[in-house]
Amino acid sequence: MTSEPSGTIAPGDFRLALGRFGSGITIMSTLQAGVAHAMTANAFTSVSLDPPLVLVCVDKGVRMHDAVLDCGYWAASVLAASQQPIAERFARSGRDLYSQFDGIPTTAGPKTGCLLVTGALSWLECRTWATYEGGDHTIVVGEILSLGTNEAADPVALMYYAGQYRELPGE
Repeated sequence: MTSEPSGTIAPGDFRLALGRFGSGITIMSTLQAGVAHAMTANAFTSVSLDPPLVLVCVDKGVRMHDAVLDCGYWAASVLAASQQPIAERFARSGRDLYSQFDGIPTTAGPKTGCLLVTGALSWLECRTWATYEGGDHTIVVGEILSLGTNEAADPVALMYYAGQYRELPGE
């Protein structure tokens, strides 16, 4: 088996192939100089149980990148299907930084103060444990400081598959 040199895969083909891997949707938030930053992230996964670690991939070209690296703390809210409009809002570039959370119920995380989306299926607060270069993204590994689940939340998870939001019924 021979390997192809880097850069021979067309970005559209790569996106199409990986789009067939369903993933949950999170809102990642952090604070920079007291201002909340957030983004929609589906490149989010568990890494380790001991210590408890997760990772998220952050595009180097978005303002969230510098904010999360500067702060060193961040949170992730795992969205329910009914929260798709929130995912869509934080996936758009160019939002006004100071009003981006207007109309979205949130609470400050108990350990970090990073905003958590009310009604999310679960949430985690993290301290950046390590970062790694990942092409046009930085892979941010976080050690979990606190977490919770919401048994009262809509039991249908929001997923992303084949370029579209989808629903995954619970139980």
